[in-house]
Amino acid sequence: MDSRETALRAWLGPALRKSFTEQGWGAPGAGELTAASADASFRRYYRWGEGARSLIIMDAPPEHEDTRPFVKVAGLLSEAGVRVPHIYAADVEQGFLLLEDVGSRTFLEAMEDGMLSEERHRLFRSAIDQLIAWQLASRPGVLPEYDEAVLRRELELFPEWFVERHLGRPFSAAERAEWSQACAVLLESILAEPKVFVHRDYMPRNLMATTGTPAVLDFQDALYGPVSYDISCLFADAFFSWPPAERVAWTQVYWEQARTAGLPVPDRFDAFLNQSRLMAAQRHLKVLGIFARIRYRDGKPRYLQDAPRFVGYLREACAADARLAPLQRLLDSLELHV
Repeated sequence: MDSRETALRAWLGPALRKSFTEQGWGAPGAGELTAASADASFRRYYRWGEGARSLIIMDAPPEHEDTRPFVKVAGLLSEAGVRVPHIYAADVEQGFLLLEDVGSRTFLEAMEDGMLSEERHRLFRSAIDQLIAWQLASRPGVLPEYDEAVLRRELELFPEWFVERHLGRPFSAAERAEWSQACAVLLESILAEPKVFVHRDYMPRNLMATTGTPAVLDFQDALYGPVSYDISCLFADAFFSWPPAERVAWTQVYWEQARTAGLPVPDRFDAFLNQSRLMAAQRHLKVLGIFARIRYRDGKPRYLQDAPRFVGYLREACAADARLAPLQRLLDSLELHV
């Protein structure tokens, strides 16, 4: 047992007793604490179980993670009518949260298990409904801006970590010029988009395949930014490849509902699809950099196994939009092929 788990167990007893009293559940028994999951950050999750009752504990070391954004964004999502885990107890100084257990099966796991098309349709329709509810609640000045500085900082993860660290070489002068042109194309489109609340990781791995309304997880990094971001994330996933035609069809489902709801999307679907494609390209480049950083800085190599998927997304985007010719030439020069 490491020092974090020791501290967690010391905190958990009083937190459980207080939460059980507040919820009218009687008194907690000894229960059993087991590892639930870990993610790409420094957070770890445990499941506390006793009979039919089950709760989740987040362990977020405060020197690496700040739980206050999680608490704040959970409140915003809940106010918008989005299902998120209820927070029963929080100690932001130590980095411990006691949360509702919303299940153990994600959309991603259900898809990998071969869910029926009717169930997949239900789940992703619900995911789109919840995304639109979240975006309709948007207002400026509540969340940090997803501004040019943040977008550029994310883009630079690609040359710093994926190219220099993973591929083992810096850009040449010609490649740096192509990179600058590609970034200019992406930023011009992205910064022109209307802004809404952005989850930033709205993907099948962070949506729970529960009965009724699916629950949304991993929302602590939310910002106020481009309207196309979250839908681009949902169907150009990090861990599951949709057929391109199906990805476009689902994007159109979102666009039609968003337009009807009064969200600030373009009047023509092709214009929105172009926005979404460039927004997604920025994210794909960022994620390649992040996956390399997780491998070389944090010692978690498995994420880089999905790098070819993102190269494929980028190649597909370049083939569909002539404005991305500088990016296509850069990918060729780096010999990045699917």
